[in-house]
Parts: sequence; C-alpha cells; structure tokens
Amino acid sequence: MWGQGQVTVVVRSLIFLLAFQLLHVARSSMVWLNESGYEDLVIAINPRVPEDANIIENTKVMIKDASDYLFEATKHRFFFKSVKIVIPKTWKKNTNYSRLKTESYDKADVIIADPFLKYGDDPYTLQYGGCKEKGRYIHFTPNFLLKSSLLNVYGERGRVFVHEWAHLRWGVFDEYNSDAPFYVSTNSGNANVEATRCSASVTGAVVFQDCNGNNCNVRDCRYDGQLYEAGCTFVPDKQQNVPSSIMYMQSLPSVVGFCDKNTHNAEAPNMQNKICNYKSTWEVIMESDDFQNSSVINSPRPPVEPTFKLLQTQDRALCLVLDISGSMTLNNRINHLYQAAEVFLLQIIEIGSWVGIVTFESSAYVKTSLQQITSDTVRHSLTQYLPKKAGGGTNICAGVKTGFQVITDKFKTTYGSEIVLLTDGEDSYIASCLDTVKQSGAIIHTIALGPSAAKELDEFSKLTGGLQLYAIDEVLPSKLIEAFSGITSGSGDISEQSIQLESKDLEVARNQWINNSVTIDKTVGNDTFFVISWSLQSPRIILRDPKGKEYGNSDFTIDSSTPKTARLGINGTAEVGDWHYYIENYYTNSQTISVTVTSRAASSDVPPVIVKAYMNRANVAPNPVVIYAEVSQGFLPVLGANVIATIEKDNAATESLQLLDNGAGADTNKNDGIYSRYFTSFQNSGRYSLKVNAHGRKTTVRLGFRQNRALYIPGYRENGKIQMNAPRPELADEEIQAQLGSFSRIATSSFVLNDVSPGISPSFPPCKITDLDAYIDNKTIILTWTAPGGVLDSGQADHYIIKTSENLLDLRNDFDNATSVNSSDLIPKAAGTRELFTIQPENLKIENGTIIYIAIRAAANTSLTSDVSNIAHATWFIPPKAAVPSEKPSNDDSNKGGVNITVIVAIVAGCVVVVCIIVSSTVCVLQKKSRRKDPAIRM
Repeated sequence: MWGQGQVTVVVRSLIFLLAFQLLHVARSSMVWLNESGYEDLVIAINPRVPEDANIIENTKVMIKDASDYLFEATKHRFFFKSVKIVIPKTWKKNTNYSRLKTESYDKADVIIADPFLKYGDDPYTLQYGGCKEKGRYIHFTPNFLLKSSLLNVYGERGRVFVHEWAHLRWGVFDEYNSDAPFYVSTNSGNANVEATRCSASVTGAVVFQDCNGNNCNVRDCRYDGQLYEAGCTFVPDKQQNVPSSIMYMQSLPSVVGFCDKNTHNAEAPNMQNKICNYKSTWEVIMESDDFQNSSVINSPRPPVEPTFKLLQTQDRALCLVLDISGSMTLNNRINHLYQAAEVFLLQIIEIGSWVGIVTFESSAYVKTSLQQITSDTVRHSLTQYLPKKAGGGTNICAGVKTGFQVITDKFKTTYGSEIVLLTDGEDSYIASCLDTVKQSGAIIHTIALGPSAAKELDEFSKLTGGLQLYAIDEVLPSKLIEAFSGITSGSGDISEQSIQLESKDLEVARNQWINNSVTIDKTVGNDTFFVISWSLQSPRIILRDPKGKEYGNSDFTIDSSTPKTARLGINGTAEVGDWHYYIENYYTNSQTISVTVTSRAASSDVPPVIVKAYMNRANVAPNPVVIYAEVSQGFLPVLGANVIATIEKDNAATESLQLLDNGAGADTNKNDGIYSRYFTSFQNSGRYSLKVNAHGRKTTVRLGFRQNRALYIPGYRENGKIQMNAPRPELADEEIQAQLGSFSRIATSSFVLNDVSPGISPSFPPCKITDLDAYIDNKTIILTWTAPGGVLDSGQADHYIIKTSENLLDLRNDFDNATSVNSSDLIPKAAGTRELFTIQPENLKIENGTIIYIAIRAAANTSLTSDVSNIAHATWFIPPKAAVPSEKPSNDDSNKGGVNITVIVAIVAGCVVVVCIIVSSTVCVLQKKSRRKDPAIRM
C-alpha cells in the first residue's frame, strides 16, 4: 500500500503532466504518418552548396532505396510516401520548381550542406534529448551524395538513411562506440575481449593499422592492460549470417533489421544501452507513437513508391502586423514597440528582403506596401511608418488578413511569406480566421507582449511553423528587442543573418558608472551596432574599441522619434577583441540603462559562432521542462562555453540557471555543444520567456565533433583477406582549438505552462545518474559519478542506494532485491560535483575473469528516489601472454570479434610445456610467476 505522501506526489505529478504544454519550437518537423507511409518529409539544400543536378537525383534514389529497406527492417510496417526537396535560391530557376509554403531550410528534417573545416563526410543526426525523443535534423554532405568511393565506407545510401531516420524519428542511439570500441565479456562462460557491437554474433578480425603518409600496414593488436592497445579496430567479415543490427553496421549485406530483445547485446558499452536503459532498438521503436498508430502491411514491398516535389526558396517577403489598440498605451508599450521594430528594420531584417507594415485595432490599416531593402536609406524610410500612438479595440484577424493582402498585392500569393504578429491584448474572435491562416501557406511568427496577450495567439504559429515569442513588460524595450532579434531568415545562409552579441539591463544609481565590455570575435564584425537606451535622462557614454579608439555621445545618433535611445553603427568590419563601454548616470535619480549589440558574419566563407535556445518536456516521468542551448560554429559543436539561461515571467521572480554540457542530469551527451538543465521553478500558469547568454574565452573554448553518426567502416575481411579503407579524416586538437577566440552570444525563446495551480508545484526526485563508472584496483572497486540534485539536477540529494549483482539485467529489472552496499558514510555532494566511493567486496572473491555490475539510486527522501542509474561494470581480467604480433594479421576465423581465452591459453600452455621440457622446470615456474604480475587496468 502507498502512504499518503506517496499518493500526494503521484497526484501532483499527474496534475502537472496534464496541465502544462510547451510552445511549439522553431524547428518543427512537418512529417506525418499516413497509413504507415511517411508524408511531407522535407530535405533542404544549403545555399552555399554549388548547383549540381546529381545531388537531387541521388537524393531521390537514396529515399527510394531507403523506403524499401525501412519496410523490410520494420517488418513491413513503415515506408516513405511523399518528399519535398527545397532548392536554394542561389540555384538557377526552373519551371519544375514550385514556390515554398511553410517549408524552409531551417525547419527541414534533412539538410544537405558542406561540413565546416572539411572534417569529413560522416552522416549524423543532431539529437538533443533522451531515449524516444525525436532528433533535430539529419545532415548529409554533398560528397556523401555524390562520391561513389564513400559507399564502401558507409554502405549504400538508402541503408545509411534508415540508420539516421531511426535516430531522428524514434530517438534511438548508436550501438557502436568509438571511445570504447572493446570491452570484457563473460557471456561465453569465459572472459573475452569483445568488440562493442550488436549483435555480438557479428564476426570479424581485430587489427591495428600503421600508416606513414599514404603507406599503411596492418598487424595484429597487442594488449594494453585488460583491453587492446589504443588504435585497434574491429574489421567485420563482409559475408555474415546475422541479420542485425542497423544501428551498428547497416553496411553489412546480411543486416536487414534492428536488434530486438533476442539479439540485443546488453553488455556492450554503447549509447543505446546507456540512454535507453539497456533496451534493444526494436523495443524502443515498438513503444513509439508511430508503431502504435500503424499496422503490418501484407505485401512484400511498400504499396507505393515515394513521390517527390521540388520547391525553390525565394526572396524573403515579410509584413509586420502590429497592435495599436488602447492597451498598448499601458507601460509605455507603444513606444517600446516603435523602438524594437526600429531595431528590427535597421539591424535585423536581411538585405534583399521585402517588408510591409500593417497596424490594427478594431480595424486594420496598411501603413506601407512591400518595399525591398536594398540600402540603409530604404531601412530608415520604413521606420517612418511605425506606429507612435495607440487607441481602440483589438481585431487580430483583421490585421492578419490585411497583412496577407499586402503580400498578395506584390507576389499574387502568400505562399512562402511571413507575418510578424505582435499584440498585447485578447480577442475572442481569433478562431474565425484560423482556417484562412492554415490555407495561406504563410509562416506567422507571434510576439505576445505583456501578461494579457490572447492565449489563442499561439495557434497561428503552431499551424504555420512560426516562432512563438514573448516579452515581459519592462521600463525599457530591451525584452521586445530580444524577441524581434530572433526573427531571422530561414534560408540557411547564416552569413546574412543578424546575430545578437549582448543584451543587458542595468540599474544604475545616480552619479555611478557602468564599466563593462562585449567581445567582437573574428567570426562577426560586419554591420555592428551598439544601442544604448535609458529610462529617464541621457547618460554619458564612452565606447572604446580594442585598439583604443573612443566613441562618445556625439558619435551616437539619437532620433527625435526615439529620444531615449542612442545608436552607433561601426563602419566596415569592427575590430576583433573586447569593446569596453563606460556609461555614467549623472541624473539626480537612479535609472535603468540597457546595452544591446548586434552584428553579422565577418566573412561569407567562415560561419559565425551561433547559439540557439529551446525547451522541451523530458520523456521521463514526471516530465519536467528541459532547457537546451546549442552552441556551434558551422556544424561543429563549441565546447567549454559558459552558458546562462534566464527565465522570466510578468509579475514573477527571474530565475537564472547555468546550463551544462557534462553528460549528467538533463544533459544527454557530454561535449556535444548542447548545454542543458532542468527547469522546475514554476510560479503559475502562463507564458515564460527564455534568454540564453553564451560566453567563451580563449583558454577554454574549442570545437568538437558531432555524435550519433553512421559508423565509418575501417575495412572488411572477405575470403580471408583484409581490405582496409582509407583512415577516417581527423583534425588535430590544435587545428580546432585555433579556430575560436573569445565570443559572446544571445538567443531567445519562450514556452507556456497552462492551468498550473498556484501553490501546488510538482515534486521532482533527484535526476537519474547517467555517468556511473567503475573499475577494480588492488581488489577494491572504485566508483565515480556526477552528483545529482535533491530536485533533479539542482540542490543536493539526501543519500545514495548502491547495489551490486553478477547479472546486469537483474539490476535493471529488480534493483531493490540486488545485493546492497553499505554507503551510510557517503554524504551526497552538491549537484554537478564529482563523487568518488570505494567498495571493499566482503563476500565476493575477485579473481581473473570477475565482472561485477553496480548501479545507484539517489534519494531526496523516502518517497522521492531517482531512477536506477546506468549500470557500470568493474572487471578484473588478466589477458593471456601472447607472442609478439606479426605484421600481417591472421586471416582465419579464430578471432571473431573477441579473444577465445580457452584456445589461447591452451596454445600458450602447450608452448610452456615444451619450453619446460627443453630448459627446466625452474624456468617454467618463473614464467608462471611473471604471468601473475601483469597489472589489471580499469575498463
């Protein structure tokens, strides 16, 4: 029976689960399942990719092959039905290309783009979350689609696509591990070194490749402690009898399915086991919504082939639809609207875009038809149409329909256009135009200003895939500027887009100075603007560039329309380094002063560092909100940044969280450039705004590589002969370290909590420990892990529960009944701190071949306990003595993914007997003693 406290926890969690929903984030897949067929898959080509018709044709072939392979792999359940390929506007126009609707490069499921720094052509899927959570996108390079030489490295393209689709759609993970390619296993009854793979029945050879330039030689691997030396690799047999698994090596001809419950290798130290709680890939797929909403098709092939539609990106066409109803006079909103929209027109919207302006209250008014931004003169002329006065009712549908008309007057259609809809009020008639919005083929970005903006406003963005933004009421327009700054082009050309480097509000006492700096890094510097705003009276401003040049009040521009804002544009490309600003409030009272800095890429050839902010609901009960910030340059993750998330809500306290990329708590993967944290401080229902501030310094920041990639096959063994592929391209640490200096970035987003009862907040347990590690040293088991919090990944847990077992799955399935470890003296540290604990096994004899499995739960109290951690295993294994490897590896079948200890020991023992007979029994004894002294090294 449950106690009253446990019932309360469950009820609160259920209330929370049912009561809140997250706003639709920017990148949202349009794919839907129609009678087992996937419709509206969007594949987009980056505008920097040179035109090549073979990319389109090979993409079509890849999807057709993938559809057949997916159908077979999912046991006749799924296939691809319709695909849209987005062609960049940099390619020649073609009558076969249709106009985009709400599709865009930034929202595509699959992107085709060159890698940054030419680090290789690994196909990969960007995944933020945990098991069963959908990924962000699949990335293929043009080389992958064009070069036939890569087929031997990754396998047939259709097979690779299915590998990546499983990542993207079903939230499964790789079954190989480049960082832990081997492990010690006892599945066969004897201790063996096995290659990390699924299934364990895949056969092959373990080899080391020595390369000097283009000259490479292959030899057998040596041991280094318990495992093979670094650089050893598993080379599979080309011809196999095993049908799984696609998430390990889809390139093998025999592989036609995913590992299931019967073939899964739970021992392998791979991400699938770690993240998906040792479940097989097929088990995870079976739990997906897709599986529940589909059925087996009684046919040997998919019922139809995929159809393709080619769409081409066009010039950006956008209409500002701005609320000027009476409530916009409150809290200085109309003035803040003017200032923020002015920044958007002067600094944010890209050159070449078409922009119109509509205002609305009870009726709607065209302030200006679409004008193309071809110069700063056009930008300034557009600002003259921004509203300065407010009054009247609120008719949102009138504003939206008039915005559509402005776009139609120029382009005869609203397909592919954008509306930026800003309002602070409620309108009970919004539903009357939802169908018109849905049929428009336009994207609507919504900005809710203040606490009373219509709840139904979000439906416009949800229907059209637009951004949903929210700005709280403040004395300055900086929050609204942050919202507008996120509305950039979805074309994929990051060099055109404005990037926010700084946005800071400071309360400054009278006669006091602000002394701070903002970094202009070498990836940005064009169209750089400094905007200073104040609440009462103009302050004294001094701005000094990295070379010592100073700018004062006289260098800034103050427009009569915005008398409390000063703007400075830097000519040419701004100097790289720290720009120091000194601002004095010499007014008689304290006042609020804000500093906003925006810039664009310094070069079209070097992608700038960017940060993207998102929220999602974790796919584990009780489903807390997770905040994500992706920091990247090109397609490479930026590591070592300091990332702070600020969550705000009208009439509520501001919450700040440091986001981490440590592979613990909310963070799925360590060092993937995705910084994460749980957010649990819900005040009440309504909209919450999110601002992420990412900073990097030269001493800590470097680039990393994407995870969740298709395996780069090192080579194959066929007919007893080993044929190696060229080594995978890698960059030295100094090469990727040298690409980055200091930087500063801002990104914004928002989310909604609905019907959260005031005073009733969900109770969260400590988060699951996901990085437990164990090894044996001197007959002692040493554990390390990252401390969780008392509430998910914040605070401090009360105590730990540690269990051991000789069976891995017993810990997963029956943790409570496993053998307990006395940890009463172990006091949990603060969340994020490294823990270390030693176990002295009392009733367990540690001898050669011993493997002990360990797992942990963290408890906040008797009713709030974390999920069972990942399962670590401590190994004591002394490899057999072996002869010095030959330069050419054996081509027989004696080494099939691991070392058969029984065979090797028998061979060695025979040799020892011969030596003993020839030399003496004394020498034999000495050899045995020497053997026992080999150190056993942690796995």
